[in-house]
Amino acid sequence: MAYKTLLFLACIALLTLGFQPKKELPEGFVYVKSIIPDLDVELRYFTTNNFVGDTIDGYNANRLILTKATAEKLKLVQNELQEQNLCLKVYDGYRPQPAVNHFIRWAKDLNDTINKQQFYPNVLKKDLFNSGYIASRSGHSRGSTIDLTIIDGQTGEPLDMGSPYDFFGKSSWIAHEDLTEQQVKNRQLLQTVMQKHNFRNYAKEWWHFTLRWEPFPKTYFDFEIE
Repeated sequence: MAYKTLLFLACIALLTLGFQPKKELPEGFVYVKSIIPDLDVELRYFTTNNFVGDTIDGYNANRLILTKATAEKLKLVQNELQEQNLCLKVYDGYRPQPAVNHFIRWAKDLNDTINKQQFYPNVLKKDLFNSGYIASRSGHSRGSTIDLTIIDGQTGEPLDMGSPYDFFGKSSWIAHEDLTEQQVKNRQLLQTVMQKHNFRNYAKEWWHFTLRWEPFPKTYFDFEIE
């Protein structure tokens, strides 16, 4: 009885000090670093370096979450690239519905264009939905879609893909023709290795891939990233 009392008091003390117990993920989801410990993760929506110019609702930590099936396939991609002294860098994975709702609110405020020149200089903000760059329901919320690039294994520098991540414009389209020979080669490498390991691409975003036969094809999750 005394042991249980002490345990209870210890838990209260930890909570008072600001330590929160780790929330369990829904069945079928994992923290990707538990499967790929050396993966480079920079969740852009946890930062202000994104098209909104602010941290996004639901991103409370720089912790990549995906379905377990997606993470396991991603590990195969990482392993293959490392044989060429290359690695993956991930910008987004599971995206909670509160983040999508944040994008919708932002898109309705046509006066908020703080990062227009950097991310969508040639697209009117009011056209971002119709052009397919933002969706009211994102495949990311199903947990098996990921945004990524390839980096040099020695320097950590991203390979030149011809446009920055999350750039809304034709230069980000996979089939864009106005690219250098090296940029074409880098894009082809990313597309080839991802498709080889069961990921399908999105024609308007060279960085965007979804696991084929994803485990939750019709379920949109809303748990936050902690």
